[in-house]
Amino acid sequence: MKKLSNQYLEEAIEDSKPYAANGEIKPDIPRMDEKMRDMLGVTIITPDFEIYRAGEYDQTVPMQSTSKIIGLMLALQDFGKDRVFQTVGMEPMGDFFNSISSLESPANEKPFNPMVNAGAISVASLIKGQTVENRFSRYLDFLKDITENNELKMDEEVYEAEVNNGARNRSLAYFLQSTGTLVTDVEDALDLYFRMNSIMMNSTGFARVGLFLARGGYDPDGNKLIPDQHLRTVKAIMLTSGMYNASGHYAVEVGFPCKSGVSGSIIGSVPGVMGIGVVSPPIDSKGNSTAGGALLKKLSKDLELNMFGIENIKDKH
Repeated sequence: MKKLSNQYLEEAIEDSKPYAANGEIKPDIPRMDEKMRDMLGVTIITPDFEIYRAGEYDQTVPMQSTSKIIGLMLALQDFGKDRVFQTVGMEPMGDFFNSISSLESPANEKPFNPMVNAGAISVASLIKGQTVENRFSRYLDFLKDITENNELKMDEEVYEAEVNNGARNRSLAYFLQSTGTLVTDVEDALDLYFRMNSIMMNSTGFARVGLFLARGGYDPDGNKLIPDQHLRTVKAIMLTSGMYNASGHYAVEVGFPCKSGVSGSIIGSVPGVMGIGVVSPPIDSKGNSTAGGALLKKLSKDLELNMFGIENIKDKH
């Protein structure tokens, strides 16, 4: 097993960077262009708050779909598991993250899970608050507590792009309304979803979210912000659905809960061991960072992080 250090992470980044050539940068996200092709940054934080970093770890990108983790936690806090999963399922989906066809089957009365776009919009509709501004404020305050970063904010240009390029997500939301699945105001749910996606974070922020989950829902000051039953739900959904329709592959090859975003962001959470944040914008056709995914696989193998690995079993005989 390799020893975790900044030097090791630098070497791991150099090994993983070539995989960026297999991906494409999403063109409709502001300020993300080919100049970011070779960017790869990582932060790892342990439960005793030791921090290891390498590469472009300070580069910020929009949260995009990594925001779905935070939205799900808030909805679970507000309404509980039974109510949330009346609105959205908890099963993996073999189709793409923004699929409409998956909603049209007579057997599916709701989105497959909270990690696809339709599911996340349904979850956003459950976050309590009198106005969109109030709901978003709750979301942002919760995220600031988790990351210990009061400077986090929504990027207005990214938000405008989300709104202007949101036809597909609007189609999903109005289809959900037509089937009776989405019972709140559609535009409010969409607006909150767009805002959540537009918060800028670097790899350290993503790692702190992973660490929050890995440490049992405690913030850096030791306050328990979410009960264990909700944490188990979130981590299970991340493991089975967090990497879109490549989640099974990552469950096998990486073996711990992860969530990706089309900005090239990834949150990894190794229970009791560490939180991992990765930023590398080129993504594959399924929406996952190509170099970031390669890095996660290397970290899992070298540091023996796979929760299902027999190498973690000590021979007591």
